[in-house]
Amino acid sequence: LFTHKLEIFFVRLEHPHIDYSSAPPCPPSLAEIQDLSLRGQCIRDLVLSLPPAHHDTMKVLFRHLCRVVEHKEENRMSVQSVAIVFGPTLLRPASEESNMAMHMVFQNQVVEHILNHYGYIFPDG
Repeated sequence: LFTHKLEIFFVRLEHPHIDYSSAPPCPPSLAEIQDLSLRGQCIRDLVLSLPPAHHDTMKVLFRHLCRVVEHKEENRMSVQSVAIVFGPTLLRPASEESNMAMHMVFQNQVVEHILNHYGYIFPDG
C-alpha cells in the first residue's frame, strides 16, 4: 500500500524526478552499452548528477524498493515488477515524440540496475 502511494505521488509530479536536460550524456538504450561496468558507471553518473534533494529522495525510495523486492515471495514484486511500475514514473521521456517502446526498455533497465546495484549507486546508503 505504501509503495503504491509513493508511485502515485511521483506520477503526479509536474516534472519527472530524473530530468534528462541536466543528465550526463547516455545512449538512449543501455543495451547499446556492452560493457557492464561502463553501463553501471553511466547510471551512477546519472544519479550523482541529480540535484541533492532529488538524489536523497532517490536514495530513500530505492532503499524502500529494495526492501519490497526482498519480500517478493509474499508480495510478488520482483526487481522486474518494480522496474515496470517505477520506470515510467521516475524517468519520463524528454519529449512525447520519441520512440516510446524503446524508452520503456530504457526506463526499466535503469530502475532494475539501481535496484540490483543499490550499494554501488548509493555507497553511503
